[in-house]
Amino acid sequence: MVLLIRWLFVATAIVLASRLFPGVHVHGWGPAFVGAAVLGVLNLAVRPILVVLTLPVTLVTFGLFLFVVNAAMFAAMGAITGGMRVEGFFTALAGSLLVSVATMLADRWTMARHA
Repeated sequence: MVLLIRWLFVATAIVLASRLFPGVHVHGWGPAFVGAAVLGVLNLAVRPILVVLTLPVTLVTFGLFLFVVNAAMFAAMGAITGGMRVEGFFTALAGSLLVSVATMLADRWTMARHA
């Protein structure tokens, strides 16, 4: 149940990002749900590898390079998912920040409900 709630929050954040940022294009809720699933798989499989490979840069920038890694995951999600498109680095960065906030809210909401 927690996974479904988190998936709904992320899909809603993706649709919201398409409304707020002109470089994020989502053609309906279906691609948003697929994009949320793709983003979850990318964060599970690819992100840890990127974090390890970019560890020296991340240490030098005091962790700020992780924003670049998150933006890359968001842009990759847009490239993989049909019915979605993310144009530009700063758009991907803004979208990834919005999805991160939505994920944090979903985690807090589900923890409060199960506590």
